[in-house]
Amino acid sequence: MKMVKVSLAAATVCLLATSAHALKTQDRELKPNGQVVYLKAPAEVNSFAEMFSQGKVYGDIRTNAFWWDWGNVKANTTSDNNMVGLGANLVYKTAFYQGFGATVGIYGATQALDENRFTTGVNYGKAGKDTYRTRADGSEADIGVIAQGYGEYKGGKTNIKVGRQMIESTLLASNDSKMIPNTFEAAVIENKDLPDTSVRLGYITKQKLRDHQAFHSILTYDGTTSGNLSFKVNGNDDSGVHKGLSLANITKIGGKTNPEMFFGTFQNKSIPNLTLNGEYYGINDFFSTAIAEANYDIALGDGWTLTPGVRYLRQMDNGAGAIGGASLNGKAATTANGGSATARASYTHPNSVDGSILMERLVLAKGALSLMAGYSKVSDDADIIAPWRGFPTGGYTRSMAQVNWIANTKSWMVLAQYDFDKAGIIPGLKATVDYAQMNFDEKKNVALASDLSDRSIFHVDLIQNFKAIPNAEFKFRFATIKADPSAKTDTTLKTDYESYNEYRFEINYLF
Repeated sequence: MKMVKVSLAAATVCLLATSAHALKTQDRELKPNGQVVYLKAPAEVNSFAEMFSQGKVYGDIRTNAFWWDWGNVKANTTSDNNMVGLGANLVYKTAFYQGFGATVGIYGATQALDENRFTTGVNYGKAGKDTYRTRADGSEADIGVIAQGYGEYKGGKTNIKVGRQMIESTLLASNDSKMIPNTFEAAVIENKDLPDTSVRLGYITKQKLRDHQAFHSILTYDGTTSGNLSFKVNGNDDSGVHKGLSLANITKIGGKTNPEMFFGTFQNKSIPNLTLNGEYYGINDFFSTAIAEANYDIALGDGWTLTPGVRYLRQMDNGAGAIGGASLNGKAATTANGGSATARASYTHPNSVDGSILMERLVLAKGALSLMAGYSKVSDDADIIAPWRGFPTGGYTRSMAQVNWIANTKSWMVLAQYDFDKAGIIPGLKATVDYAQMNFDEKKNVALASDLSDRSIFHVDLIQNFKAIPNAEFKFRFATIKADPSAKTDTTLKTDYESYNEYRFEINYLF
């Protein structure tokens, strides 16, 4: 593997680094994960005609470039690869008339460089596949889609949205860090009448992943193939999808292949310095997930604060385990449903998706500097199902492009953030560095019930804004992943096909 040697000077910069900062204009804030926060939405008007004439258009021109340097080449799986995408989006928001308004968002991306473009059945781009549209034959194509389109009502401290929209929570996210956001067809109501409290309830019918042209099931994986065609794009094929909950397996029992999700979130800040969060997600006849989180700010003096945080996630089976088994890759399912006895034996309860994660962290901060140490432990039960671009271990132990919510996985992370601009050192520069160790269950790896082996991750983000180019953000991202396949007893699996270097360069220009 052509491992990158980071110079001493670069390492010094990386040790004082933040992705917790964002591009901020007069009317919008673009967070590091791509979430857009509107700071100045259109105001209330006096007539239906003014509702449209006083609306506002928001634009974003962007480019994403990716380079992968793999440790070993494996046919149809890993290969050094380059991708460059050019894209733009226009979002139109009407003004509000008697509390009513609407939003439409059109997004598109084209291929400036893509080594997968004419390769059917193969996608070496890994996480970069979300830069374009994925065809049924596995190759990439340009994409254009109306990803947002919803009606909205604002009355007092209540907000209601119905239609295609972005939803942000622990497990649901737009995650618009490439070209096209992950959005949902849903109805969502939020209320803030209670002091220091926000309550939100939602009903979701469909999801559109970032590289998909159409909205589809929020849960069902379509593993259907015909010749060179794969129909994954007709269902949920996110990296966190449960492949055992496939179209074939659900249809076999007469189950609902396009189930709805009910969710609720709660946040309370009535106790000084304490933030409490609660979340619930339920998919009838499959499973439900509950999350509780608390973060408490402690003033240490001289401007320093220490914030201990804890998050607990509990996943409860309601039929999904009997269909797809306990593992995300589907290998713990019954043999008739694509599993194997060997894989099932590596799980304590292979026919159940009951599972949990306990996460803890400490954040030490002062001014431009923030330091974090996090730990997570997934119970030795079932893998956690979260194919909605929110990440169960996000903010605690997840590093870029990593999945570490497989059963019996232990992870730890240290992270340093520094805002060079805020410190008055380098105008417009923010940076981050994290180092993580993820220890997966060897018996599940050997049994092929898990596709991941132990690994270390070193990840850096550098974000630069220039006064000469207002409303623009330039971001360089680097990660090196070193995987350890030595625990695999099958000699044919001992070759390391999971180690790689990844480079990303992103530009966003808001207008």
